[in-house]
Amino acid sequence: MQFSHSKTTVFAFVLTSLSLAALAGAFAAATYPERPVKIVVPFAPGGGTDVVARTLAQEMARDLGVSIVIENKPGAGTIIGTQAVAVSAPDGYTLLMGTFSHAVNSSLSANLPYDPHKDFAPVAMIARSFNLVVVNPKCTIQSIADLIAAAKADPDKLSYGTFGVGTSAHLAGELFKDLAKVNLTAVPYKGAAPAITDLIGGQIQVMFTTVASAASLVESGQLRAIAVTSAERSPAFPQLPTVAEAGVPGYAAESWYGLFAPAGTPAEIIDRLNKSAALGVQSEAFKRLGANEGLVMIVRPPEELDRYVRGEEQRWRRVIKDAGIKVE
Repeated sequence: MQFSHSKTTVFAFVLTSLSLAALAGAFAAATYPERPVKIVVPFAPGGGTDVVARTLAQEMARDLGVSIVIENKPGAGTIIGTQAVAVSAPDGYTLLMGTFSHAVNSSLSANLPYDPHKDFAPVAMIARSFNLVVVNPKCTIQSIADLIAAAKADPDKLSYGTFGVGTSAHLAGELFKDLAKVNLTAVPYKGAAPAITDLIGGQIQVMFTTVASAASLVESGQLRAIAVTSAERSPAFPQLPTVAEAGVPGYAAESWYGLFAPAGTPAEIIDRLNKSAALGVQSEAFKRLGANEGLVMIVRPPEELDRYVRGEEQRWRRVIKDAGIKVE
């Protein structure tokens, strides 16, 4: 009898503890947010991700009724900033602006200090974008067909600039090499600006660069755009074919921005943030940003961001493995 009573007492205690924890979580979610929210951007200030995060923060702050602070934590190919969020309290007050690297770092590094799925909860896909294939306007390359022909005519001559190993500009080029069956030499730079400077100067021949870094230079005639890397033509550049339709079937490479929270963040808080982000991307400020940077705003339920990231992981893992790319 005493043993049975003890088991009943323990069971009741566990139930009570769980109930109190649930009530505490519900109360925290109901009163969220009560203080400023921080979005960690794992890049230096001034880049495309920083601009997207700051624009989103401004709009979400209006909806949430608290300030949203941007904290730039660049380094190690976004790993430093991402790790900082992974170990943060799962209370909705520290978020991550994830990008393309969130889906590829697990394939690039054998010792990643976090798990992109176990340590994070998806909040919302913010936007998707694409890169431009650009060349020096003084060269003879006018199209993707010309680029392929030039690469095949002299396999060791053509080089393309990247923002570093494993970046979207790098892997977009590696995918092109794989599908077009050509050889291009990747030349890593510390950012888009120095790479573009060398492209204009003729030190490299092509780049698969972001819209934000190249659009104004294309408009001014300092660069020639020959294609977009997206699966479909862009309304921002309707005259440009996709790489796929220009001669490389199956090619598609895009950049993206997604909001993540530490794993264990209450579902009610995730839902609140998702709804706030959806309102934010509908703002006039975000629409202007989208037009300038070729963004397609697309906020969906958190599980859709998770499915998208898993799909990107699988697709780029093969490209990374085949190219033998590793980040030390």
